[in-house]
Amino acid sequence: MNIQRVKDLPPLPPRTVDSHKGTYGKVLIIAGSPGMSGAACLSGMGALRGGSGLVFIATPIAVQPIVASVNPCYLTIPLELDSQSRLTTESQTHLLDQLPGFDAVAIGPGCGQHTWVRDLTRKLYAELEKPLIVDADALNTLAASDTSFPAAAGPRILTPHPGEFSRLINVSIKDISADRESQAIQFAQEHQIILVLKGAETIITDGQQIAVNSTGNAGMATGGTGDVLTGLTTSLAGQGLAPFSAAQLAAHLHGLAGDLAADDLSQPAMIASDLIDYLPDAWQILIEEAA
Repeated sequence: MNIQRVKDLPPLPPRTVDSHKGTYGKVLIIAGSPGMSGAACLSGMGALRGGSGLVFIATPIAVQPIVASVNPCYLTIPLELDSQSRLTTESQTHLLDQLPGFDAVAIGPGCGQHTWVRDLTRKLYAELEKPLIVDADALNTLAASDTSFPAAAGPRILTPHPGEFSRLINVSIKDISADRESQAIQFAQEHQIILVLKGAETIITDGQQIAVNSTGNAGMATGGTGDVLTGLTTSLAGQGLAPFSAAQLAAHLHGLAGDLAADDLSQPAMIASDLIDYLPDAWQILIEEAA
């Protein structure tokens, strides 16, 4: 099979004079757990800086006050859990009833390996008709399942780092590193998904086409940067970009913000929240280039 190599970035999402917050997508990120509230906050801020009109974060009620206090620009949905770490019937119904109103959904950052995460990941993967971005602990749920991936009702973007990808395909990180492109293409073809294989020169492929990201640096090898990427990807998918285009543009913006941060702060001193601060400058560069 001939794989198309994509080198040009997709067009940026348009911004019109007569627009409003509903014009630019309403997205949901299911994230966070006790001890990992930061992942929810970073992914939410990544979505905000990605241009979404409305960003919601669904997070366990135990950490909702923390998540809500970090940034007033996103909204939160409390997830109530029972004694067996399952969503209560009322909480699950409340969440699922809202799903049709979202343009894109993400699940996984900082969720932990809890029963509710496993149950919700597989349900959304099988039933959600809108784009679903699967990251972190949601990826580990798919990797740990005794059954194959569910048939998906809509577009799926999976964003593993090498360790998560190793668990997904049961191949060592060393062997993956020796042939990243072929492994990524094969996996995307087999599961009919868009794969974002993170790392130096992040690979984006849907099994038919492939893009290799040229931005980013070693300063981004720090906890939380992947959460920012999840938020960015969700934001762009929610604004109507095709899933492959959303993943490609998100990876480029994410790495460009990291490059700008490293220039000012140094690679060793960078932290994930610096990417949030430099995303406006990254956007400005792309906007000027597109003019």
